[in-house]
Amino acid sequence: MARPTIASVTPLRAVAGGRITLRGSGFPEDTIPVVTVGGQRALVAFASRSRVVVAVPDDVEPGPAAIRIEDLPGATAYVSIGGSWATGLHQVDNPVFDASGNLFVTYSGSRGQESPVSIFRVTPAGTREPFVAGIVNATSMAIGPDRQLYVSSRFEGAVYRVSTEGKHELVVAELGVACGLAFDRNGDLYVGDRSGTIFRVRDNHAEPFATLPPSVAAFHLAIGSDGEIFASGPTLSTYDHVYRIGPNGDVRSVPATFGRPQGLAFSPEGELHVVDALAGRSGLYRLKDLDGEPELLVAGCGFIGVAFGPSGELAVASNDTAYRFDP
Repeated sequence: MARPTIASVTPLRAVAGGRITLRGSGFPEDTIPVVTVGGQRALVAFASRSRVVVAVPDDVEPGPAAIRIEDLPGATAYVSIGGSWATGLHQVDNPVFDASGNLFVTYSGSRGQESPVSIFRVTPAGTREPFVAGIVNATSMAIGPDRQLYVSSRFEGAVYRVSTEGKHELVVAELGVACGLAFDRNGDLYVGDRSGTIFRVRDNHAEPFATLPPSVAAFHLAIGSDGEIFASGPTLSTYDHVYRIGPNGDVRSVPATFGRPQGLAFSPEGELHVVDALAGRSGLYRLKDLDGEPELLVAGCGFIGVAFGPSGELAVASNDTAYRFDP
């Protein structure tokens, strides 16, 4: 009888609740196998002789974790478990890194709610510090060419600039339900109004730049190295495309589809990463080729946003927790 083997693990990164798929041969056929992740027993969602799907249990220590099928000597693999970097959040878009590796996260609150703290700053060591107060429904963030933090308020339809001391000043208003933010290489700011407009802001003046179908949640924006704008906006459809917006405001789509696409970010290698929030396939996906198939990179539940840090850190955020993966 052939020795049971694990041939592949997908994905190689996960957080608690994320689903990991083991593929191989010789897995138990007549019984549900006992699988552990980091020494903790995992819930088996599917099992066959060649494939086993498990959910990462709670309380697995961050870092490399062994996956073992008990009673099958040698059937072992490893995944990287993301650690909780900040909790008690209300994140509705990407977190944002500054050049020093600090991570900015929001407590956006329900519509019209002014939270005691609008934005927290999380240090590389994991200390969460109140940073900004007084912005109602702080929504999307971006670091500008002046290295200052910019944040939108979906309630006020406005964008604010935040100083290094956490003081904010109005940059532009009357932007509808202002969501995603992104700066291009010329320093122009793009703002997504989830009712269907992408605005371009120059010299504190906003003008419509492109039109998209309205979103049921938020627009999320990212800009590639060639200056093309990418936008996601989930609708009531089962699957949606990520949009590509050219320099003249022309709109086309990435061929791949996603269920409830959320946060977008480009890695240092220039690869587009997309958060898919659809139950059953939730996680962070990577597109090595914009015309290719998405690859699941991080498994997790309820992800909202993604950000890459200056030293290769990867942060993924759910509605209430930001997770960290070191390079």
